[in-house]
Amino acid sequence: MKRLLLLCTLLGIGLLACENDLAEVDDLQQLLDVKVERVEGVEILYSDSAQVKVRITGPVMLNNLDRTEPYQEFVEGILVEFFGEEEKVTSTMVAKYAIRYDRRGEVIVRDSVVWQSIDRQKLETEELIWREKEEEVFTKKFARITTAREIIEGYGFRANQDFSNAKIQQVEGIISVDEQQ
Repeated sequence: MKRLLLLCTLLGIGLLACENDLAEVDDLQQLLDVKVERVEGVEILYSDSAQVKVRITGPVMLNNLDRTEPYQEFVEGILVEFFGEEEKVTSTMVAKYAIRYDRRGEVIVRDSVVWQSIDRQKLETEELIWREKEEEVFTKKFARITTAREIIEGYGFRANQDFSNAKIQQVEGIISVDEQQ
């Protein structure tokens, strides 16, 4: 009986001696409950039938693991290279920011967006949206298309995802370029 009383007393003292700071518990819980992964030096390859079609690189990607709306965010810029046959680069796109929503199948690039093809076509805008399912890119913002022969400016741009059939929707001006310069 004395041993049981001694054991209960020691157990009681042990329980009373334990103290947890609630702030420390919250900090530990946040460390264990990761919702955003930070990845540095990112390179993502998209392929079809074992051929690389797109390479995406960026210095930092934040991978948000929210179950309702997971997304990846390139907060320090992005470079996208599009490949054609024989895995040769056919065009590139750069921007200072990009976000891809997994469930929506939508990519939004913002801030100094420049798409340029190897045949000297260039698109400049502040925002470009790619809807993967519809296989189209578009913006409602100001856009400038530069080709070998002209510069077209206006509001609203729409094209197929490979940038074919490109159209400015509200043309503000067309400037012919003198090829002799």
